[in-house]
Amino acid sequence: KNSSFQSKPFCSIFLSFKPALCGIDYFSTLLGKAFAKIHIGISVFKYLDEEWERLQKAIDWPIPDQEITHLSQSTSPVHSTFSIVGLKESYKVGEKISVIITARDHNKNLKRYGGDFFKAKLFNAELKASVYGEVVDHRNGTYSVALLLPWEGQAQVSVRLEHSSEVVQILKKYRESSFPRSHYNGYFEGPGLNETKIFEVVECNLKWGADGSWRKGDCCCEYKDIKTGTVWQCERPKELSCDHLVHHSYGRLEMYKMCLSGMTTPVPAGFYLKDVWKSFVCNTRQFSPAQMANCLKNKIVYLMGDSTTRQWFEYLERNMPGKCDSVFSIQLFNIQLDSMYNYKFNKLKNNIIIHWRPHGVPVRFSKMPITDLHYISNDIDEMAGGPHAVIVFTFFAHLVFHPITFYVYEVARIRQSVVALLRRAPETTVIIKSGNTAGLKYIVTPLMFRDIDGVIFLDVWQMTSCHYLREHIHPGPVVIANEVNMFLSYVSPSCGLFKLVLFHKENGKLTWLMEG
Repeated sequence: KNSSFQSKPFCSIFLSFKPALCGIDYFSTLLGKAFAKIHIGISVFKYLDEEWERLQKAIDWPIPDQEITHLSQSTSPVHSTFSIVGLKESYKVGEKISVIITARDHNKNLKRYGGDFFKAKLFNAELKASVYGEVVDHRNGTYSVALLLPWEGQAQVSVRLEHSSEVVQILKKYRESSFPRSHYNGYFEGPGLNETKIFEVVECNLKWGADGSWRKGDCCCEYKDIKTGTVWQCERPKELSCDHLVHHSYGRLEMYKMCLSGMTTPVPAGFYLKDVWKSFVCNTRQFSPAQMANCLKNKIVYLMGDSTTRQWFEYLERNMPGKCDSVFSIQLFNIQLDSMYNYKFNKLKNNIIIHWRPHGVPVRFSKMPITDLHYISNDIDEMAGGPHAVIVFTFFAHLVFHPITFYVYEVARIRQSVVALLRRAPETTVIIKSGNTAGLKYIVTPLMFRDIDGVIFLDVWQMTSCHYLREHIHPGPVVIANEVNMFLSYVSPSCGLFKLVLFHKENGKLTWLMEG
């Protein structure tokens, strides 16, 4: 018998993101895509429509019957309860007890639909005994569990809310996107010069689904199994050929998208919480000064455009550690002056060079040498590019008083220069920063660059428009800091993430074991 058999609230954390625990639902769409493809294209399985429908029903997971617009509408682990039906003072070994779970939201309202992921068990910690109970979803906000009593002695019932039905839908949305969550490493080994050996580690993943490759262009080595048709891809090594792949290991596992090119901006694109921008586009992070310097190590950053990119320049100069190599110093900036309106600084410790210069006319600055004004397209034509080069430009604020036809003409010239640059140096990072004010020109630029692989459109319009401080064409330090953090998240998506490498030491020799 057990005196602890009583109705009690759950003790759980509402947002417990563990996608592997989504059970049937986590598997459902993956099965759907797999079997649908097999059913259409691979005759060996020959699934009939009726059988496929039965599978779909078996793995179906209930969804909310209304649009969820606020956290308070989701299932609350505090207000939801469970009770034992017909609780008795004692039971016989082999009997079962029935448990009813009643789900409520954060306003204590009864839930009308199912889909919550509950887990139930019976246990006795002193006896080190436990047994699992299957939760049956009645799809009306109530659930039932039948628990076997297989041992003699006391027992306690535990019910845990792993994921609310609303969180399950969020996980499902992220799971169904084509962006890979689980990453893997491929290890290439081959001969080098003078009897040396070359080792290269690259990222690998599955080629699957409507979008096919997880990388764009001629990026990868492909390994296709002749019998199953499964295609495995690894990024092409820089020195070795594709046939030198010898080892495989797991890589990072992420819940949120890394910041890469080709991402669209939803509405809303994110939100501020405690003055930190939480992006819905990708996993933007906060960078310490040391991480900032590490992410830009050995890079040359070209900032072009107007005073909004100059604000980035000033922020980076102030916040990155290390001594600045300065030929001249003025009160406002500790920078080298190529001229009054062309700034440059060099952080010697990490070999970082950052330039800023304004775009060409028309530009509404105070009196300045006409020789300091350069068309962005001309500057890009003169750049060699390469993996060390990061090019950022903005071309919005000073064009609002001019015809849209002129603006399209200028953007087309820039586009032509960017295409040529990426053709001669495809590893160059090219970022277009949106304006801090909206309008037709704000829409034009991403449309004109949408079909160019590798170009990143950094949309800061919502970031500068929704902050609780008064809107301004030159936002305050808090907004600039968040913009620069987003910029760094795109320049080095994995920068700032710690990597653990384990080695095995035997007879004084250190060998690689695993990493994660």
